[in-house]
Amino acid sequence: MTKALILAAGQGTRIRPLTKGMPKPMIPILGKPVLEYLIEHLARHGVTQIMINVAYHHWKIENYFGDGHRWGVEIGYSYEGVREHGEIVPRPLGSAGGMRKIQDFSGFFDETTLVICGDAIIDLDLTAAINEHHAKKAMASVITLEVPTDQVKNYGIVVASADGLVQSFQEKPKPEEALSNLASTGIYLFEPTVLEMIPKGKEFDIGSQLFPMLVEHKLPFYAQKRPFHWIDIGKVTDYWTVLQRVLAGEIADMHMPGKELKPGVWVGLNTKVDWDRVQIKGPVYIGSGCQIDEGAVIEGPAWLGNGCCMRHGSKLVRSVLFDYTRMDINSTLWEVIASPQYVVDRHGRTTYQGEEGTTLRWGDARA
Repeated sequence: MTKALILAAGQGTRIRPLTKGMPKPMIPILGKPVLEYLIEHLARHGVTQIMINVAYHHWKIENYFGDGHRWGVEIGYSYEGVREHGEIVPRPLGSAGGMRKIQDFSGFFDETTLVICGDAIIDLDLTAAINEHHAKKAMASVITLEVPTDQVKNYGIVVASADGLVQSFQEKPKPEEALSNLASTGIYLFEPTVLEMIPKGKEFDIGSQLFPMLVEHKLPFYAQKRPFHWIDIGKVTDYWTVLQRVLAGEIADMHMPGKELKPGVWVGLNTKVDWDRVQIKGPVYIGSGCQIDEGAVIEGPAWLGNGCCMRHGSKLVRSVLFDYTRMDINSTLWEVIASPQYVVDRHGRTTYQGEEGTTLRWGDARA
């Protein structure tokens, strides 16, 4: 049996302001947190005992997923934080340090363990990856994906022999200096003995610290090269691109919720739409409790979360409205992610509610 650790303790600074009020793994895609897709994928492959390390806004993860029974799995949590000046504050221990904390506490990782980052969507054949790990009698395995040579500068690159034995790493090399085009995807398999190499009680990283140790000691550490979709939500620009791909139906196993009332237009319950006097070009999802007034225009791919409101003459183009976002009369939002508090364009530029000089007009649909 394989157990799992989902890494969810990071602060998600590169994707702010989306993470100002939520942990990065809770960012929604088609109304579901990224983390939920991962848990569903683990369950499909029979990985049902899952630990999640948490820190920032940890209660939002814990309250949503609970003990995991809704997904047919068991979920436990490991909080990473310290007491400072009388207050508990989050302090992540790093990807490897978090594993060691759990192991020292209970010895939970007593079998092969799959470690996976909580901020990416994958369709990897986990069963095949686990089988290959065992067949090679590996102590550790890293799942890699071939990337174009001009993109290696964005990834940690794995250099391996013909049989997959890992020889070295390059962190975001220049294309002309890259010795490989195999990118580490943040998906790992470990045997329990590996955890004994991680120092106790300190911050320690898998990629930059643990992996070089394994190579240095010439341990059976292998890279697996597998074709699969790996959708990493590292920056706001990544998130906007992912949403456009998902809404266009390019990602397998991610299906539009709601009822398709017109070709390419899905709606949730209790929506109020003046269908004869609006223009909607799909793919578009309109969430529960949304109000779309006459004269409004929506050009997909677009997603409106629950309780959104588009007033008379407003126009939404290739954008996402988070729950309870209101567009004012004759306003336009073009290729953005909007919430009641802020608007972020596809390049990551953020405008906050009440900011002077902005021509954007939007707000909170609840007031």
